[in-house]
Amino acid sequence: MDWKKHIDSDPEIASGKPIIKGTRLTVEHIIGLFASGWTKEQVLSNYPSISEESLNAAFAFITEIVRDESVYFIKKSVA
Repeated sequence: MDWKKHIDSDPEIASGKPIIKGTRLTVEHIIGLFASGWTKEQVLSNYPSISEESLNAAFAFITEIVRDESVYFIKKSVA
């Protein structure tokens, strides 16, 4: 999926955080709703300004971000 058609960033909106185009809804907020247990139907019903395709784009965007991220675990030593 080409998430770039649905996700935008504007320094004047949400301090430049990625948003669903045409809205002020951040990708972070949308993904947070799912993390809180919301269903796709609940999100679409409560936010009629976004489409199912926009939701899929948000997940594609997050997937790309996570795939490109490196995580290093540092084991704490016990004193």
